[in-house]
Amino acid sequence: MAGREGGKKKPLKAPKKDSKNLDEEDMAFKQKQKEQQKAMEAAKAGASKKGPLLGGGIKKSGKK
Repeated sequence: MAGREGGKKKPLKAPKKDSKNLDEEDMAFKQKQKEQQKAMEAAKAGASKKGPLLGGGIKKSGKK
């Protein structure tokens, strides 16, 4: 059984990523994304206080 190797093989190491030099457009884009994320989290927090939206859809009475 020398031909078979048991267990998982170790994955090859990925090469290290070079740090990119970001220009003004990239910095502005990242800043805009951060602001949008903060606004979304604030909106989620405000929406969770109100509770679920009720009254939509078809009401079923249970009578036949």
